[in-house]
Amino acid sequence: MIVAIANQKGGVGKTTTAVNLAAVLASKRKTVLVVDLDPQANATSGLGVEPKEGVSLRGALLATERLDDFIVGTAVDKVNLIPAEVDLAGVEIELARSGDHLDGLRRVLEPVEKSGVFDYVLVDCPPSLGILLSSALSAADAVLVPMQCEYYAMEGLSVVMQLVSRIRRGGANPNLAVDGILMTMYSRTRLADEVVAQVRGHYGPSVYKTVIPRSVRAGEAPSYGLPVVAYAPSTPVAQAYFEAGAEFLQRAKMRQSVSRMTDAALPPVSSTIA
Repeated sequence: MIVAIANQKGGVGKTTTAVNLAAVLASKRKTVLVVDLDPQANATSGLGVEPKEGVSLRGALLATERLDDFIVGTAVDKVNLIPAEVDLAGVEIELARSGDHLDGLRRVLEPVEKSGVFDYVLVDCPPSLGILLSSALSAADAVLVPMQCEYYAMEGLSVVMQLVSRIRRGGANPNLAVDGILMTMYSRTRLADEVVAQVRGHYGPSVYKTVIPRSVRAGEAPSYGLPVVAYAPSTPVAQAYFEAGAEFLQRAKMRQSVSRMTDAALPPVSSTIA
């Protein structure tokens, strides 16, 4: 299952969610590949890997290098990584010239998906509305949207939901599902409570029940090259990510069940033709 972790607004806990969700899934004996699609390479360093020039998806997206050459291990067992580095920023211009920029990441990840090596591929998307984000949404089975508990973040949520809708309607990925909206950086204030209530009121069950609290430890963990669930597993923020991971798996299970029921309800091919 390929999941894009996306929000066009920066500073909402997107990368923190990507690396911690990967670590939680690994603790449940799932094999995970994190794809760092953000030239800032925060997911790369946050998993204990030093960004290096020329080591990113850039070559694979431009069909000049093999993807397998760039998959590396991380500080977390069962979590592998395709790193990012600053030169990835220029790939959007090159992809735009190629004419198939929406299909780029889907094409690159297709062999990984078919191999069956990984249970989940988590794509940490850049905080922008550019080609890399659109390509990630075109390749994904589902999108998880982390959202900071602030009013300005609500505007960013609306924008990314509109982009998801355009990707569906435009035919680039008509089956793209919204895994959910994960409220992050929550503090016990009236403002935060109002934002959570409004988002739940508008998006209903699409919003995760789990809310991720604001935490100093979550900010410290990347400097040690670890997700906070490994760096400080007993803290409230780590426990919240464990709960979010359990909820993620439950949502994935429900989607698979619905998909199987839908497939079972389809008539045989011969009947359809007749």
